[in-house]
Amino acid sequence: MKAFEYNTNPGRVVFGSGSIKKLPEEVKRLNKSKPLLLSTPQQAEQVKALEPILKNASITPAGLYSNATMHTPTHVTDEALVYANKCGADCVISFGGGSTTGLGKAISIRTGLEHISIPTTYAGSEMTPILGETAEGKKTTRSDPKILPGTVIYDVDFTMTLPESLSATSGVNAIAHAVEALYARNTNPIMNLLALEGTKALAESLPIIVNSPRDQDARSKAQYGAWLCAMCLGSVGMSLHHKLCHTLGGSFNMPHAETHTIVLPHAIAYNAPKIPETMKKLADVLPESDGDAIKGLNVLLTKLKVKRGLKDFGMKEEDVDKAAEIAVGNPYWNPRDIEKEPLRETIRRCWAGEEAKADL
Repeated sequence: MKAFEYNTNPGRVVFGSGSIKKLPEEVKRLNKSKPLLLSTPQQAEQVKALEPILKNASITPAGLYSNATMHTPTHVTDEALVYANKCGADCVISFGGGSTTGLGKAISIRTGLEHISIPTTYAGSEMTPILGETAEGKKTTRSDPKILPGTVIYDVDFTMTLPESLSATSGVNAIAHAVEALYARNTNPIMNLLALEGTKALAESLPIIVNSPRDQDARSKAQYGAWLCAMCLGSVGMSLHHKLCHTLGGSFNMPHAETHTIVLPHAIAYNAPKIPETMKKLADVLPESDGDAIKGLNVLLTKLKVKRGLKDFGMKEEDVDKAAEIAVGNPYWNPRDIEKEPLRETIRRCWAGEEAKADL
């Protein structure tokens, strides 16, 4: 066996239907009493369900900040910090997907406030010590153990009304975390186990959710898979897939989960010649792959009925060249050298919504 290093990220997980009832216990465990609730505008009403749970345990929320936005713009974080200081919050509770979790992380790392995360999608940001922030049209990322939320409560009940389309894209977003972990420069056998188990759980459960969104067993399995996949992202490095997604999201304002969904099979196809072992492992956990991981991903995305082209979200064809220029600048480590022309064609295929194929 090859030598490797393994670092685990500290964090507490409370998993299961109804586990939200343990939220007051988790706040008190941290010796806190005035949590600031965070959400997006779309989930401002849903997050209010936490208030009676806290108040019944003699915990009064300091307030609710409901302007969380995708890609964590720094000006939104600045506004939230002013509000947190004004209301005297002593910890933050993020409720929602990656946008809200990202805001919770940004506040926590800037202030030192404890962060409890309650995910309602499968994006996985809650399990990573990584913060991606956008300022002046560019998204940058940094990693620090202090960014990781201290406690994560996975209550499947809050995912039951997640729309089928968002369930699909946030689930594939999670798979993307795992796939890159399989061939990361600092991968290791433990991460490989988590990545393959997480990918398998999501690939099996997401098609069921799309057709039967109230299937609690499938929802729970997807949440479990997303947790494992996110642990991978938080423990090893990122490569081409995430570089492209950060470029497209930060510079062209493409929606986060949808962009990951579109890019994933194309990024794998670009790297395929250099990662034959990874391709075999991935094919083994993707239904109907017939031994071909790219085919397995294409089949999965077809089953999930997701949009496949960046043009569907407003990206213009003339933006392809600009995206390629940005992506080749300061590239992340990648198993295949970043070559501008093949990369440009990869981005063009993502823009056009073509099926992925390993021919570049």
